[in-house]
This record gives sequence, structure tokens and C-alpha cells, in this order.
Amino acid sequence: MQTVLITGCSSGFGLEIARHFLAQGWQVVATMRTPRADLLPASAHLRVLPLDVSDEDSIRRAVAAAGPVDVLVNNAGIGLMSAFEGTSMAMVREVFDTNTFGAMALIQALLPQFRDRGAGAIVNVSSSTTLAPLPLLSVYTASKAAVNAFTESLALELAAFGVRVSLVLPGRAPETSFGRNAQPRMRDGIPAAYAGFAQRVFASRGEGGPVTHAQDVVDAVWRAATDASAPLRLPAGADAVALAASGA
Repeated sequence: MQTVLITGCSSGFGLEIARHFLAQGWQVVATMRTPRADLLPASAHLRVLPLDVSDEDSIRRAVAAAGPVDVLVNNAGIGLMSAFEGTSMAMVREVFDTNTFGAMALIQALLPQFRDRGAGAIVNVSSSTTLAPLPLLSVYTASKAAVNAFTESLALELAAFGVRVSLVLPGRAPETSFGRNAQPRMRDGIPAAYAGFAQRVFASRGEGGPVTHAQDVVDAVWRAATDASAPLRLPAGADAVALAASGA
């Protein structure tokens, strides 16, 4: 029986990904900052572990507790919508610590066992914001674009050891709590000088058009984890697929 370690399982994509792997009979190590086993179905195949991906000691403890892992899904992430001028460098670092450096650190912690076995899969959940530029998302997009570039290079680096590396790029997912969770970080990020511009940006996005559903991301992650013929980049959601097809 194979084991998957998934980060950011307290809500949204991570929670649904964990549910899916459990339903498929996998051993699931679901990690979150504040563990809540009640979020997932009771199962002898489930372990819920504390993990803060921005904390090296937390990563070390979680990897030791997890034991052998066949697939890593780096899903943990935080959002930020702000004008760059109004974004403190402390906030920039917080976003990169979770979205970029956290994924890198966890991969580095698990790589020795993948390499020794000559097998394993790493799935990094990025964002379709990297496919087309959007205002007020410069820091968030930069953190995810760095994940893209890192993943593409790492895939070449690890192929010789039998380790597959993939990217899943979700689109806008209004049904998840991702945007709501980002609001405290957005509160002071739009200076008065940008207020009119920000209002026009928000109005232009509206509520219509294609979106991404959690199941779209689940399906893409499952394919990346289990299908050796899957492409390195997998857009997830109708809006992300359309962006990728447009060559953005």
C-alpha cells in the first residue's frame, strides 16, 4: 500500500485531496498547522500530523513521524492581494516562506528516501496566476512562479533517479476558503492612492466566467501522482485550462 503526504489539509484543495487518496485505499499522512482528525473520515489508513512548512524543526518532526512516503503533495499555501507599494517586506517574506521555501524545504527533507528507492512522485500545487499577469497579485504570483521554475528544473534533475516531479495549476476557486483566509493579510496592503484602481480591478473580475472546483484539482493531483505519462504541467479547472490553451 502506497503512502502520500499532503500539506495544507485543514481546508480547501488539501482536504479534498486527502479524502480522495483515502477513498482510493492509500495510506494518507494529512498535515496541517493545527491537527484536526475530525475533518477526515476515520480510517486506520489515516494519520494527521502537525506541520508548519515555514518551520524547519516542524518539517523535520513531521518527516520523521511520517516514515516512508511514496508521494509528496505540496499544497500548503497562503494568498495575498495587495498593491506592491503597500506590502511590507515582512509580508513578502511570509508569502515566500510558505508558498515557495516551504515546498522546497519539504522536498529536500524527503528526497534522500526517494532517491535511495529510485522511485517517488512530487506534486507541487502552483497557480494559474502564473499563466497570465494580474494586477494586485505581484507578490503571490512571484511566489508561485518561483515554484514553477524550481519544479521544471528539479524534474530534469531527478528523472535519472526515477523520481517524477509535476506541477498542478489551479484557477480561481470561489468555493474554497483560500480567499477568505487571505483577507487579514490584505487589510493594509492597498494604499489610498491605489483605492480607485483597486475598485476597478475588483469590478472587472466580477462573478461570471469559468472557475475551478476542488474536484478539478483533486483529479489533476491524482493524475500527477499515479500516471507516469502525465505532462509536467497540469492546469486544473476550466479557467486554468483555457489560459493554458491560449498560450498565456
